[in-house]
Amino acid sequence: MTMTPSLAEMAETYWKHGFLTGVPVLDPEELERATEGFSTLEREFGLEYAQYSLHNVHLKYRWVMSLAIHPKVLEPIKGILGPNVILLDSRFICKYPIKQKSHEAACESQKPVLPYVAWHQDIRYWGFEGGSVASVWLALDDVDRENGVLQVIPGSHHQGLLPHITSPNPGNMLTANQEIPEHLLNTSEAVECPLQAGQMSVHDGLTVHASEPNLSTRRRCGFVIRYVPTSAYPVQDPDRPRTFNATVLVSGVDEYHHFPNNAPNLQ
Repeated sequence: MTMTPSLAEMAETYWKHGFLTGVPVLDPEELERATEGFSTLEREFGLEYAQYSLHNVHLKYRWVMSLAIHPKVLEPIKGILGPNVILLDSRFICKYPIKQKSHEAACESQKPVLPYVAWHQDIRYWGFEGGSVASVWLALDDVDRENGVLQVIPGSHHQGLLPHITSPNPGNMLTANQEIPEHLLNTSEAVECPLQAGQMSVHDGLTVHASEPNLSTRRRCGFVIRYVPTSAYPVQDPDRPRTFNATVLVSGVDEYHHFPNNAPNLQ
């Protein structure tokens, strides 16, 4: 019989290796509601938009907010970040099967550009001090090597922030199209984080990670949720001004008020 690790053991593993994976969250009924909700958004907005542009919709849909504040998500997060936690940002990220390539590319007999995520650290985009960023990937679909599983380099969060450059390769899903040069990384140490639908992984903002294109006939969709302790505060960067219009206090109290509490009134 497999023993479920305690929250303290999970936190110890997280801080040692920079990530957790295979953490159970959603029961079958919860997963069904979530997948039905996302299917509705796909029909409403289309697959191209749903691939990466459903950003911070926890402010609009109760079922999405319920995922972000799910007890089985927040308990490990509190074990990692402490009792006072802010939901920083959320986004659905989908890699659709290669058979769903554009009609234009098919007509022109062009090889489609397959979406991937380059090696990077989340903290490069957020720019915080005073606390860590913890990024959750909550799987709505089974995730494995064939459909573009998350890869992480264990212990890479101990290296600090690494240089990022503009990616020369098309298809990078990162908003800023950046990547860490591979000569700075030991990618042979990378491990995969396969997930069953309803499970989550969590990684630190300094953990180096990436994912390959979806080469399967299956969708690979997840809900990405980022959390920070209330002690964290943004570092001003004139080259990359940031606004935080979707932050919500989801646990404890906020004695610092570095971020607005945009808690929605969802009926």
